[in-house]
Amino acid sequence: MSDDSVRQELLQRIRSRRSSIDAFVRQVEPRGARLNNVSIVCSALATALTAGPAVGGEQFSGAVTNLLQLSSDSIVWQSLCLLAMLLTIIVTVITNMQKSSDTTSRLAAAHACSAQLEGLETAVVLGQTQVAEAVKLYQQYIATIPFIRDQPAT
Repeated sequence: MSDDSVRQELLQRIRSRRSSIDAFVRQVEPRGARLNNVSIVCSALATALTAGPAVGGEQFSGAVTNLLQLSSDSIVWQSLCLLAMLLTIIVTVITNMQKSSDTTSRLAAAHACSAQLEGLETAVVLGQTQVAEAVKLYQQYIATIPFIRDQPAT
C-alpha cells in the first residue's frame, strides 16, 4: 500500500471511531444527567419531608393533623418518614447504578479520546505527522475506550 492510501485508510478509521464515540456520548450522557437530576431532587425532597417534624416537633405534627383533619398526629410523622424512606431508597439505587456502570469515568475517557483523535486527524490531514507514528497514536488512543465498539463503515 502506498503512503497516501494508508493515510486515507487511517483517516477513515479515525472518523469512524470518532463517530462511534459521539454515538456513545449521545446515548449515555443524557441518561446520566437525568439520573443525577432525579437523585438530587429525591434527596432534597427526603430532607424537606423530615425537616418539619425535626424542627417543629409536636407543634408541627399537631398543626398538620388539624389542617388535614386526621384522627392522630402519628399518621403525619409516619407518612412523612415513609415517603422520606422511599425517596432515600431511590437515591441509593440510582447512586449505586451509576457507580456500578462507571458512567462518569467512561464519559470522561470518551471525551478525552475524541479530542485526541480530532487532533490526530488534523495532524494527519495537514501532513504534520508520519503515518507510522499516527497509527501508533491511534492505537494508543483507542485503547483507552475498549467499552466503545466501532460502528461499521458506511
